[in-house]
Amino acid sequence: MNGLSVNRASVRQWELEELVVACVARGVEGVGLWRDDVETYGLERAAAIVHDAGMTVTSLCRGGFFTDPDVAARREDNRRAVDEAAALGTDVLILVSGGIQPGSKDLTGAREQVAEAIADLAPYAGQHGVRLAIEALHPMFCSDRCVINTLDQALDIAEEHPVAQVGVVVDAYHQWWEPTLDAAIDRAGERIVSFQVSDWVTPLPEGVLTGRGLMGDGCIPLRALREAVEKAGYTGPTEVEIFNDELWNRPGDEALDSIIERYRTHVI
Repeated sequence: MNGLSVNRASVRQWELEELVVACVARGVEGVGLWRDDVETYGLERAAAIVHDAGMTVTSLCRGGFFTDPDVAARREDNRRAVDEAAALGTDVLILVSGGIQPGSKDLTGAREQVAEAIADLAPYAGQHGVRLAIEALHPMFCSDRCVINTLDQALDIAEEHPVAQVGVVVDAYHQWWEPTLDAAIDRAGERIVSFQVSDWVTPLPEGVLTGRGLMGDGCIPLRALREAVEKAGYTGPTEVEIFNDELWNRPGDEALDSIIERYRTHVI
């Protein structure tokens, strides 16, 4: 259980305090937070809820959306995200890079904009002891959420910066399909700063954002993927991040117990 972290979004039917208490009772030591929690509880209280219980914040989601046309506002918001991660005691800030702006067809330009924005943010993150974790999203999200779609694309950007400033996320849901994934994970090595799991279940729901399945319900070889990131040198937690309406509609205890059971059965 020491390797398990439960992302806040996986059991969002609970308040943060409820999730933390239930995790502690079950021996789960890590939780991934969202900036919504900071907005809801305030930065100091959100940090206290987790740390006073003896838990660790394993990541903060999210910074990014670097293709937003309001450059000044986006830059300020991302620096604030770095500050929040540092105050929460996590060195991992998840980045979702942003999609193509409405009316544009310039995918290459959007990707260049992401790289330039990360180059601007990376030194600031490094000064605050925070590593920017570039998350590549499945290509179906390319137009509106993330123009970085493979682990190699994420690494092409990350490798332009010190490893202490910029790394990558290996997210099973978004990367499992990549034909060169094994080589990309080997290439990533110490750049892997977060490993997230859920499962790919078909047919996808109409609301594709909430289509992630519980581990074992889909086609991703999760244990093999965990072994691959560990072989590459990753020693951090496995963070379960599931967006699923059916899971959210269950009682919180039942949802959390299912996550733990599936983690034990299909990941470790």
